[in-house]
Amino acid sequence: MLKEILAVDDEEDICRLLQFVLEREGYVVRTALSGVEALQRVDEKLPDLIICDIMMPHMDGEELLRRLKTRSDTQNIPVVMLTARTGDQVVEEVWNLGAELYLSKPFSPLELLSFVKRILSASESSGS
Repeated sequence: MLKEILAVDDEEDICRLLQFVLEREGYVVRTALSGVEALQRVDEKLPDLIICDIMMPHMDGEELLRRLKTRSDTQNIPVVMLTARTGDQVVEEVWNLGAELYLSKPFSPLELLSFVKRILSASESSGS
């Protein structure tokens, strides 16, 4: 069965890049340009993994992560935070909220793909 990934970033270019890289590897990729839109996509169909920017208008990635981790139907979906924000406090906040991984922009598409494969493989073997 194909794994589905939701890419969330307010920059369309980043969404397109993520979609291109991940679809080339056989993943199904849906995109959202805000946290609000991401919640709508999740309500339509639960993804196997979410890649999310932190700095977005209307609802930032931290708030999206917080909401996902408090819902019983989405709390076990692995979330990768992908952001230009750096600093120990930001990293600690997303870890405490339950992020699976934190990657800084600019990022290496090959490195991201490696992490995505590892995370999905681990969640598959744990039965999530």
